[in-house]
Amino acid sequence: MRKVRLDKAQTGVVVARAIHTLDGVVLLSSGVRLTREHKDKLLNYGITEIYIEDPYSEGISIPELIREEVITEVKAQVKNLMTSPSVKVSVDAKKVGEIVEKLISNILNNEEIVASLCDVRSVDEYTFSHSVNVSVISIVTGLGIGMKGDSLHDLGIGALLHDLGKVMVDDTILKKPGSLTSAEYDEVKRHTQYGYEILKNSENISQDACDIALSHHERLDGSGYPQKLKNNEIQVPARIVAIADVYDALTTDRVYRRKMMPHDVLDYMLSLGGKHFDKNLLDAFVRHIAYYPVGTAVILNSGEKGLVSEYNPYFPNRPVVRVVMDENGHIIRNGKEVDLSQKLQYRVVAIWDI
Repeated sequence: MRKVRLDKAQTGVVVARAIHTLDGVVLLSSGVRLTREHKDKLLNYGITEIYIEDPYSEGISIPELIREEVITEVKAQVKNLMTSPSVKVSVDAKKVGEIVEKLISNILNNEEIVASLCDVRSVDEYTFSHSVNVSVISIVTGLGIGMKGDSLHDLGIGALLHDLGKVMVDDTILKKPGSLTSAEYDEVKRHTQYGYEILKNSENISQDACDIALSHHERLDGSGYPQKLKNNEIQVPARIVAIADVYDALTTDRVYRRKMMPHDVLDYMLSLGGKHFDKNLLDAFVRHIAYYPVGTAVILNSGEKGLVSEYNPYFPNRPVVRVVMDENGHIIRNGKEVDLSQKLQYRVVAIWDI
C-alpha cells in the first residue's frame, strides 16, 4: 500500500483505503478499481490524495498511530463542535475533554509513538483535520518531554482548540485562493484574540489552553503575534503547539499551495530552532515524526528507486527502502530491502514522483 497524488493515480489501480466525508458519506470503497469518474468525484470533494495497492507496494503496511476509524470519528466530533452556533460564545469543556482523552489513550496504547500522519483529507475540511492533527502531534511532543496527567490533558485541549477563533473570521478571507490584503491578514491574525476570549468565557477550560489559543503564533525572537512575546515569555504549551501547527500546515494541501514533503518541512523547521521554535521542544518533536513515512517513493544516491517499507525510530532519515528499480530503470522483481541504517553508503537524495 502507498499514498499517491490523485492526479498521478492511474485508472484501474486498486483503492487500498475507503474514502469518506466527515459526515459519514462513503465516496469510494476500498478494493474497487479506480475509474475516471471516481477521480472526478473525489476532486469535486477536494480530495487530492488516495491510497492504492500496486506491485511496487505489495505487502507494505502503513502504520497507524491512531486507528483510522478513531481519527475519523474524532474529526466528525470536532466538526460538530466547531460548526455549532454556540461555539462563537463558549465551548463545552466536557465534550472537548472526552475527545482529548480518547486521543491520549489511543496514543499510549501504541508501542511506537511515531506521528506519521497518513490521513486522506478534503481541502474543504482542512480546519477540522488540522485541529485534530495538531492536537495529536502536540500530545506526542508533550509525552516526549515527560508531560502527563492534567498538563498533558490541557495541552491536548489547547491544541485541539488553537484555531477556534477562526470561527469569528469571514470564510471568504480564510478560503481566499490568492494573496490576502493587509487588512485581511490583520483580521486573520485576530483569531488568536478571538479564540482566547471564547475560551476564557468557557467554564472549566484551563489557563494553559487559553494561552495556547492566544500565543501559538508567537516566536522566540519576538517576530510573532499578537503580543510579540520572546523566549520564556511564551508558555511551554504554546511553544509546543506552535511547532505542531506549522508542521501540519506545511505538510497539507491548501487552496493556495501544494503541501511540502515531511523531510523538507522538518529540515526547514530545524533551521529555525532557537529563532522561531524552542530547540529542546523541536528535538522532542522530531524524535517522533517520520522523515520519510512508510510508502514514500524515494531515489537513492546510487540511482536506484524504491519505496520506504519500514521506519527507523533511532535514525529517522535512514529508513528501510524496498528497491524496485535499478539505476538503469529496470524493474527488480520482488524488490530488495535496503536498511539505510546498516548500509551507510546509501542515502535518500530525492523523492520519486510515481
